[in-house]
Amino acid sequence: MCEQAYTREKTRCLVFVVVAVAALLFGAGVGGCGTLSGDGQCGSDAEPIDFSAIESPIVLQGDSNQAFRDPAVHYHNGVFRLFYTYWLKDADGKRYSYTAVSKSCDLKSWTKPRIITPKDLNLNFSSPGNVVRYGDEWILCYQTYPTPEGQKYGNDDCRLWITRSKDLEHWGPPEMLMVKGPDVAVEDMGRLIDPYLVQDKDEPGKWWCFFDDNAANLSYSYDLKTWTYFKRMPCGENPCVLVEDDEYILIYDPKNEGRGAGIMRSKDMVHWRDTGERIPLGGDQWDWAPGGIAAAFVIDLRKEPRVGKYLMFFHAGPGFKENISIGLAWSDDFKTWDWPGKK
Repeated sequence: MCEQAYTREKTRCLVFVVVAVAALLFGAGVGGCGTLSGDGQCGSDAEPIDFSAIESPIVLQGDSNQAFRDPAVHYHNGVFRLFYTYWLKDADGKRYSYTAVSKSCDLKSWTKPRIITPKDLNLNFSSPGNVVRYGDEWILCYQTYPTPEGQKYGNDDCRLWITRSKDLEHWGPPEMLMVKGPDVAVEDMGRLIDPYLVQDKDEPGKWWCFFDDNAANLSYSYDLKTWTYFKRMPCGENPCVLVEDDEYILIYDPKNEGRGAGIMRSKDMVHWRDTGERIPLGGDQWDWAPGGIAAAFVIDLRKEPRVGKYLMFFHAGPGFKENISIGLAWSDDFKTWDWPGKK
């Protein structure tokens, strides 16, 4: 079980600290990232985003040795932080999964991957859901996706976790989310993937966790520690939630459709309606995205003077642990989406 794996690896999980320090020393190189400073911040004089200067919809490009999946974007003090699943082929020929982060000031140039989780096929931290502010800390949720025998998909020991940070740079040890409730043993929780946290719009201090176990599920907590299971929902994977006009907007992957992101809406987290909308973006135009887009993550930055738009990050490509890239599109109204080279 993942809890047992975590216990066995407790000492090695101190690697989190070493990884973070090493990444700062060796992985914080900037690929022409505008005004990103040595301490990883954007200058106070950062200019508005010039969307016309973004030459390609591909933000991070996969190849035969690596894949970039499951984007989760956070914007703070002028810095875009893109968290993602990073599959990387090792010298031993095995492919390991990590959670990594790249940063940008201008959405055009991004820092190279900085890995923030350990190397371990029994863990394979991945699929970051989102970053939220909780008290005086930042919380990042993600999953473990064990492939101890090198199998393609994570086994039944997949579980959900959070990690905490004071500064969005240094992340603490993982804490398992017991989303099925405190009375359900770790080994009885089932295969859990794709967490996403959102605060209740009507009851501050109440937090919802979306996750997947062959269907979307909801649990809630008032402290991010003790969880109450709530309900299942008839939709797909990779949830992302916006709160807008007194309504929750759920963006998700329709199962086995390949036609883009699906949309559901709710006023109360209880009653949901599928709008029937699908956002395919340029899936039919991009030769690098056979099968369309997946894992769409939308962040509403219309009120941010430098941005003024919705941003959608997603992944696409012909592989699973290789040849998957992360892309970018944007919209003024959540209806019409644009990207570099749109036809």
